Amino acid sequence: MSTESEAPERWTQADVYPDMWADPDTDPRHSDGPGPEGELATFQDFLGGYRLTLRMKCEGLDPEQLARRSVPPSTMSLLGLVRHLAEVERDWRGWILPGDPEPKLYGDADGDFEGAVAEQAVVDGAFADLAREQAATDAALEACTDLGARVIQDGTAVRELWVHRIEEYARHCGHADLLRECVDGRVGQ
Repeated sequence: MSTESEAPERWTQADVYPDMWADPDTDPRHSDGPGPEGELATFQDFLGGYRLTLRMKCEGLDPEQLARRSVPPSTMSLLGLVRHLAEVERDWRGWILPGDPEPKLYGDADGDFEGAVAEQAVVDGAFADLAREQAATDAALEACTDLGARVIQDGTAVRELWVHRIEEYARHCGHADLLRECVDGRVGQ
């Protein structure tokens, strides 16, 4: 267990607000102008922002830092979160598409976190898995044009699946904030 003297010094690249990841005018998650029009566009915008936040929290770190379980005794790491979200995206497709669900990417139980080891091939594979699974789930959900439609698994509305995806990423971006700060001290939402 780390002691305070071993904790990295807190830092940010932002000049405007010391608790921000980036200054508002350089933050790629922010844009000037009106927000998205309509419910689906709003869901896509929020989900896209959280996905970008997760990638930003991982930027600039090497495989050891990405795989570090920086909040003991938790098995969570930034790399584990990437793998977990790839697994979750795949699982959500099982709620939408007919037939048997696809097999787990990383095995049963806690394989997404346990298998998050400090190897470049594992890092590259995790980000490739996440991109592929996101695209496949996006396509499956975008084919469901009626947000009130009930999907195959248990009659859950498409709208609810979009909101649940946003909630999942938002929750894990909160974890990523803490994990990143513990790895190298960088702060910010």
